[in-house]
Amino acid sequence: MGRSWTGRSLAAVIAWNLIAASSLSAQFQPPGAPGALAPANLAKPRPKPPFDLTGMWLHGGGADNSFRFSPPPGFKLTPEAQVHYDAARKAEKEGKVYRNDVGLCWPIGMPQIMTRVWPIAMIQLPTAIYMISEFMNSLRIIYLDGRTHTDPDVVVRSFNGESIGRWEGDALVIDTRHFVGHHHWVDSGIPASDALRIIERIRMIDEGNALQIEYTLTDPKSWEGEWKWTKRWRRVDDRDIAEVSCLPDLNEHMPSVQSKDNVR
Repeated sequence: MGRSWTGRSLAAVIAWNLIAASSLSAQFQPPGAPGALAPANLAKPRPKPPFDLTGMWLHGGGADNSFRFSPPPGFKLTPEAQVHYDAARKAEKEGKVYRNDVGLCWPIGMPQIMTRVWPIAMIQLPTAIYMISEFMNSLRIIYLDGRTHTDPDVVVRSFNGESIGRWEGDALVIDTRHFVGHHHWVDSGIPASDALRIIERIRMIDEGNALQIEYTLTDPKSWEGEWKWTKRWRRVDDRDIAEVSCLPDLNEHMPSVQSKDNVR
């Protein structure tokens, strides 16, 4: 059944989005500091970075080209997260999916946005790297202008989190925090809480045609210790980003979204 929107409900949605957009734009910018695209900020002298990520990139290649973030051996979940994990494995055995929130148009978020089959466009500036995934046209920004993470007591959390990057030798190190803790999954049945933190170390290899990304994830509300993977990306010069929208009314007939197959 399609959704019916009244003028009042549409106005409420628009107003909420305007408020949210205002809050999100303010959360990553210290009061009085220039934005990442401010000419004065872009013009500041900075050391030359070891590489430029500008281009189109696609996940895959190397030792681990899996689209999953599967748990490592000995991985121990918290009791609360274990309930979700067990339910997901049970659903798989029954030929179903567990909590397919993405099929219901919830953002997939980090880290899964970095392992989809859709390409990502990266635009690198001196102050920030802008990543646009073709998957739901999700935007991720890595700030390089020296700002620090927003105070957790006032930050507006998001599915892709707040990413602050710095250059260390031949690597770009990205520290991402401040995630939402609902409808957000690291992998099937493994929830991401608001305590999730992701460290990425990105190196350019293969004469600039590939990226090696080392991930270190911690989330004391969902599992014990650190969770690590290494993924690879390859440059694709014959691709561009297309507009991709997620519309619940169009997805409702997908088998993995229907209530009988989408275990909640």
